[in-house]
Amino acid sequence: MSETTVPVTSVAPAAVSARGRRARIVLRTVQVLLALFYGVASALPKLIGNQYAVDSFDKIGWGSAGMYTIGALELAGAVALLVPVLQSVAAVALSALMVGAFFVQMIVFHGENAATPLILIVPLAVIAWVRRGSTRDLLSLVRRRA
Repeated sequence: MSETTVPVTSVAPAAVSARGRRARIVLRTVQVLLALFYGVASALPKLIGNQYAVDSFDKIGWGSAGMYTIGALELAGAVALLVPVLQSVAAVALSALMVGAFFVQMIVFHGENAATPLILIVPLAVIAWVRRGSTRDLLSLVRRRA
């Protein structure tokens, strides 16, 4: 063994366990914060017909139907982020919404607030990757019921 190689047994199992526990807590906290953001700050104004949201969707050309649809999708994604078997799928779906939001911001609003969807994609991608096992669980559930 070379001097630069650290044996695997040198890391105490308790330290790895504590680090893993902290990482799970941080990730779950990020999921809750994102769920609150999507549910309260993003979906709610659309679902209650906030004038700013109405004006924005009129400018896009989607009107109230588009506004309520996007609001409902965001609310569903927010709730699904908190459901263990749906969390990875929710993160992917919300990421897809954010890609669309980015293009709308760039094309219709000339880049105004275009950074927001890009910033939100980063933690969503981490959640989707780390929680990817939940997608396997969901597929197993669906197959069992079919």
